Amino acid sequence: MPIDFQQVYSKIKEIGAGARQRQKTLEERRDKARDLLNTYAGELDALKDKVIRALEQDPNLRCALPLNEHLNTHIPVPENIPDVTLIAADGSQINPDRHETTQFCLVNVGAIVMQLNSGQTPEIFTDSDLRFGEELETQSGGMLSEGMVALQRDLKERGKLEELARQFEGPVITFTDGPVELWGSREGEEAAAYRQALVQYKSVLSRLQEQGVVTAGYVDKPAANLVVRLLEIARALPEDLENLRAYRPLRGVSDRWLYGDEKKPLLAPGERSAVFAIQAKSQNDYQGLLALHFFYLNVGTAGHPWPVRVEIPKWVVDQPEKLKQLHAVLVQQCRLMGSRPYPYLLHRSHEIAVVSLDEKAQLQQMLEMELRSNAGEVGELSYKQSAKNLKGRTRR
Repeated sequence: MPIDFQQVYSKIKEIGAGARQRQKTLEERRDKARDLLNTYAGELDALKDKVIRALEQDPNLRCALPLNEHLNTHIPVPENIPDVTLIAADGSQINPDRHETTQFCLVNVGAIVMQLNSGQTPEIFTDSDLRFGEELETQSGGMLSEGMVALQRDLKERGKLEELARQFEGPVITFTDGPVELWGSREGEEAAAYRQALVQYKSVLSRLQEQGVVTAGYVDKPAANLVVRLLEIARALPEDLENLRAYRPLRGVSDRWLYGDEKKPLLAPGERSAVFAIQAKSQNDYQGLLALHFFYLNVGTAGHPWPVRVEIPKWVVDQPEKLKQLHAVLVQQCRLMGSRPYPYLLHRSHEIAVVSLDEKAQLQQMLEMELRSNAGEVGELSYKQSAKNLKGRTRR
């Protein structure tokens, strides 16, 4: 059946009717957030103490934790682009599909190396890991889930950065798309796979640190409101802390707006914010020099700010010169992309890594041909998939 547009239209009209009041409420909350930011800008010790008290009520609290820079800090982009080696990596995946004739998965990682100010052509690298048969089984006999494959992809991305970084002398800066923190399910069967991947992942991070390599995660259009949550905690009364999860006086206000309001952006083009630690339950996993931090960076232009979040481990925070190099390089990379700023090398690594539908079909065909030529077994499409493949269908 097609969409019931009459039913949906009624909901759309309802949404429209409340738009004006929602906008008014949002503007009031935004004004309050800006006032709180300025009020508590230099109250760093008091804010840290308040977060500690909040943790007593909610051990799973996730928010920004100030270090030694005021909340309204804005650091201009360094003038000089350093002579460094840049390495970016991205990954894509094909997940096992029980509806297909053969079961396999693929993790494809693309990486690109650019030596700034050298005049040399960037170097491209690709790693393709195909898994089949028993390699797809979990310890309980099930099949690798999409989340488990994604874990391997993230691990291989950072591992590729470390492998390539060892081949170059001098300052090296590496980055991937997305957070530095490794994400995965911590419940059920996937929890064991996550814990195993986390051990390997932290080992890679430690080797990058030992080599003096800067590593970062670039989060475009970030959704997490870590600083806004800090401001909510700053104004919370003792009774508010008792029901902290429900205490959301700034609901709807985003960190992106706070730093990139088109009328009065806190960050001018090229400027970075203060560096914050990430207060989260994952602190137990990332300790010492691996502790996770972040800052916001306006990679946009005058009149069109575009704040992004850049995640970095503590060893980068502890070396101001490396932090400056990362700042300068990210702005330069984004400016190469013109009116839609995004790090050029990350864009290129994605192009290298992505697996097209045609390539997936070719892999499927190659695998089937090889199995048949060696008396292997090839299954059938599920009837569900066969129906989806009927000519004339416009949906999958």
